[in-house]
Amino acid sequence: MALLSREQLVAMGFAAVGDNVFISDKASFYGCGRIRIGNNVRIDDFVVLSAGQGGIELGDYIHIAVFSSLIGAGRIHLADFANISSRVAIYSSSDDYSGATMTNPMVPDEFKAVQHADVVIGKHVIIGCGTVVLPGVTLHEGAAVGALSLVNRDCEPFAVYAGQPARRIKARSRDLLQLEQQLKQRTSQQ
Repeated sequence: MALLSREQLVAMGFAAVGDNVFISDKASFYGCGRIRIGNNVRIDDFVVLSAGQGGIELGDYIHIAVFSSLIGAGRIHLADFANISSRVAIYSSSDDYSGATMTNPMVPDEFKAVQHADVVIGKHVIIGCGTVVLPGVTLHEGAAVGALSLVNRDCEPFAVYAGQPARRIKARSRDLLQLEQQLKQRTSQQ
């Protein structure tokens, strides 16, 4: 994976770019001035970040895998240690599919009824391959979503979800919180 240099990232006009950031030169960005990137972030090939009015904010220790997309006019926030597997789609905007209005970005707004709502991906959330997250959803701290799921409502903290629509399967271990503390201690000693 060929990476963008720090100079290239700065020239793109992001609202913020942290340290230790690895972004593929094959990733695509729209609305860079509304995208904030924290420290220790990796964005792989063919990822699309399209920030609307609400913007996109990536915390620290974030990974977004190949072919994933974060798109919409609402705010999208990924808290620290979030992990987005390949081919995940996170939407903060959605067309009206009822047929009462028209759809697609080439149709003037007065003929459409696009809904916008913020999406929050909490700390230590992991989203499995091929999952779709719809507008207005919050995945609370430690939630885990299995592959090929449709997340159309909030997910509880430290719970595992899967399915279409995603449903709670079981509790998730909180052991990773101790590992987070160990990592923070190690990095503060460096």
